[in-house]
Amino acid sequence: MSSLGGKAAIAGIGQTEFSKESGRSELQLACEAVKAAVDDAGLRPRDIDGMVTFTMDANEEIEVARSVGIGDLTFFTRVPHGGGAAAGTVVQAAMAVATGTANAVVCYRAFNERSGFRFGGSGRSAGATPLWLAPYAPFGLMTPAAWVALHAQRYMSTYGVTNQDFGRISVVDRAHAARNPDAWFYGRPITLEDHQISRWVIEPVLRLLDCCQESDGGVALVVTSAARARDLPRPPAVITAAVQGAAYDGEVMTSYYRDDITGLPEMGVVAEKLWRDSGLAPSDIQTAFLYDHFIPFVFVQLEELGFCGRGEAKEFATIENLSLGGTLPINTNGGLGVPPAFRTADQIGSDPERMREIDRKIHKIQALVS
Repeated sequence: MSSLGGKAAIAGIGQTEFSKESGRSELQLACEAVKAAVDDAGLRPRDIDGMVTFTMDANEEIEVARSVGIGDLTFFTRVPHGGGAAAGTVVQAAMAVATGTANAVVCYRAFNERSGFRFGGSGRSAGATPLWLAPYAPFGLMTPAAWVALHAQRYMSTYGVTNQDFGRISVVDRAHAARNPDAWFYGRPITLEDHQISRWVIEPVLRLLDCCQESDGGVALVVTSAARARDLPRPPAVITAAVQGAAYDGEVMTSYYRDDITGLPEMGVVAEKLWRDSGLAPSDIQTAFLYDHFIPFVFVQLEELGFCGRGEAKEFATIENLSLGGTLPINTNGGLGVPPAFRTADQIGSDPERMREIDRKIHKIQALVS
């Protein structure tokens, strides 16, 4: 196990609601999420002395700190890129705590991604196209969906995968979201037929139900030492290992010039170090929260992390295997587009009869698609 393992823990989480129109500034969303996380940890704002966010976040650390009532900071940093870098914020926070650089670090992100800036939408100006996109923009590769689709097309042709195979992930995610009262799609599971009749976004790779939600909202979590976290109100989530990685010959979101574009070598870098540092193996894992921004990359992550072999996700990623009670339930809160509150479905309280009604719908759907 690495020297980082067991030294830091997640002590609190916070979030705003997820919506299509928050009606609030991104700064306010960030402050609400940070304050909620600090309160959840049983701490006061002045107990926080470190902050981590993303390079893509518009909310300055000192503005958030001042607005929430956080005092002096001894550590603040940003992790490059966006959604796929979420685990990197935990790495940075855990290292700061483990080395004594900070005592309590809040990781946050807040974004009006629906009502404000939208990829491919009217909010983008001509000057907003980054230099690395220059070779691709003339061919229409201007959105994350398009970037992912080029990888996915090669993956599909190489391993005999169809869009219907990807649809199983959507069905599983929506079944789990249907059980989560905080989810945008609470009570609204889908069938594989629903997936297959949703409109194409990029034919023949991505349908609408293969793409993540665009939402307004903010999330935050508090990382402190494992010893301190045990004295706080919430049971801590002790960090066994935390890793971030980049691979050879990569580009932001594209990496088309590698010899093979059917995988995610970055995830392979992470996987190798994650298993080594933790002393665990894929067979030890009981559930996984995978980045499901676009469904094809869920297949690739399952392979890179070692849950199945290269090109074997088509056989491994069945509805039975990935659902609650299966071999490896994934995204049991419902995946992207729902609050990432680290709560599994059986930890969420709600009306029992309502839950039974949803379960009946889900079981019927599973019978139809299995």
